[in-house]
Amino acid sequence: MFYRKIGRLFSNIWGVHTNKNKYLHINFNFRNSNDYNNKNYKNYHKYLWSFATLGYITLYYNSRKNLYVFAKEESTETKPTSGCASDNPPEPIQPHLKAPKIPQRPDLPTYSQKDLLKHRCRGEGVWVTYQNGVYDITEFLDKHPGGDQITLASGKAVEGFFNYSVLHYAPHVLKLMEKYRIGNLRPQDVRTEFRRRNVFAHEPTDRDPNLIPLSKEPFNAGPSESLLYAHPITPNAYHFVRTHGPVPEIPDLKNYTVEIAIEGQKKSLMLTLDDLKKFPKYSVNATIMCAGNRRDDMMMAKPDKGLRWTLVATGNSIWSGARLRDILAKAGLTKKDEENLHHVQFDGWDTDFREEYFSMSIPLWKAVDERGDVLIAYEMNGAPIPVDHGFPVRAIVPGFAGARSVKWLQKVIVQKEECQTFNHQRLYKSFSPNVSYENLDWNLSPPVDELPVISAICEPVNGGTANVSNGKINVKGYAFSGGGQKILRVDVSSDQGVTWHTAEFTYQDPIKPPRHYSWSLWCCDVPVPKGKNCEIWVKAVDSFNNTQPEKFEHIWNLRGVICNAYHKIKVNLVSC
Repeated sequence: MFYRKIGRLFSNIWGVHTNKNKYLHINFNFRNSNDYNNKNYKNYHKYLWSFATLGYITLYYNSRKNLYVFAKEESTETKPTSGCASDNPPEPIQPHLKAPKIPQRPDLPTYSQKDLLKHRCRGEGVWVTYQNGVYDITEFLDKHPGGDQITLASGKAVEGFFNYSVLHYAPHVLKLMEKYRIGNLRPQDVRTEFRRRNVFAHEPTDRDPNLIPLSKEPFNAGPSESLLYAHPITPNAYHFVRTHGPVPEIPDLKNYTVEIAIEGQKKSLMLTLDDLKKFPKYSVNATIMCAGNRRDDMMMAKPDKGLRWTLVATGNSIWSGARLRDILAKAGLTKKDEENLHHVQFDGWDTDFREEYFSMSIPLWKAVDERGDVLIAYEMNGAPIPVDHGFPVRAIVPGFAGARSVKWLQKVIVQKEECQTFNHQRLYKSFSPNVSYENLDWNLSPPVDELPVISAICEPVNGGTANVSNGKINVKGYAFSGGGQKILRVDVSSDQGVTWHTAEFTYQDPIKPPRHYSWSLWCCDVPVPKGKNCEIWVKAVDSFNNTQPEKFEHIWNLRGVICNAYHKIKVNLVSC
């Protein structure tokens, strides 16, 4: 009976929306309406009561199930057939919602905030708080699905971090936390403002539907492989998006400035957007590539931690703006400064899980060398830089890992030491395959700057179908090398490297190395063996005659960066 009533309720609602008269609005002042005697309007009271009844049933059912959390449980790893692997967390916390309250436990001791500060490393135990509870998460550190980001919360309240991924509010997560609860937090130390904060309030609403999300908050996405290959200059709408936190609220352009500071000088140079446009305008054709591009392939060899990017964490654009070397000269950088100071730090307006500004640094030589081509850019493909890509200005460091091209730029600092922020010192470092988090020493590896040679197959896709014509299939893809090096050759094999076939370039920037910052697009008609399927390999060679390693097992690293082994795909063969 209950289900039949629900069925009639939906039938009534559907009847209104499919009626020939199409009364899709509701006139609540029925008695004053000239159309009140119309049969449809007479029935509107019934439809309104139907909506209200359905809403009441839903609320009642949810209350019975005790579903008073912000997010529903979702799979943490869903993977589309092509493009980026998908990890789509639920919608952001709304300001009016309240978190489920964690009561005091009279059977447990009480701790102060000072007690927590004594437990911020494995040796002393890692403690965190959530509302009234104190938790020892030392044993959970290596089990955390989000990787070592959990260590950012050491000795702190986790609510501020939960705002970045509301999946944490799912019932199974809160239930799991109780297993690690060791006490209560002193009432005067309990912080409540985290629950009123929506850190993703300024996200763009016009993102192109062709971008396949890897994560929604923060937003990380890329196009399909075929769409990536189809455009030698990647349209702004299709360019991959990499964010480490929420899109920031940018000051009004009238008040927007970029500060240029030089260590040892008392005054800094403040530049508005109009000031930047007064410098000679310079453009560079540059590929931006995440250091974790093709991490999904590396994780197939052995799991590591990080976003599971496929081959689409890259894009090629024409970037325009003022050269950093011209700006630094205007700010008063001297030859003596160049001898004593060695790094340039970029600070963005965006914040990370630590609620610190996202900052990276590059060697000073790269910034001041005329061939370094570092820009403070305000245009992307002839248009103002989109919000997702750093509007109104960003750094462009061609040939370097994409993270160095800091977005939403607010400050540039010339200094003696390299950037000391967590993001610079931890996120983009490569280690030997034998290094694990148990024997890791972060100081043993420098941050990744220039990217090595890499190639990838865009068509056909892994697991897809390829048409065989005259015993051959057509294979397409891209190749790129960092540090301003040019791709000399792309080799493709269909018999696991026994024989190789040289690809033809369909797009390649004519600029010579070491200022060649753009990718090369290629295609190749590859002979394939008879049968229903085969495996295609590709490798590239750059102008230093560097090539790619064959296996990911040889270059695996726990941060999942520099994922440049041969790209290998399996395809199903169909005769034309």
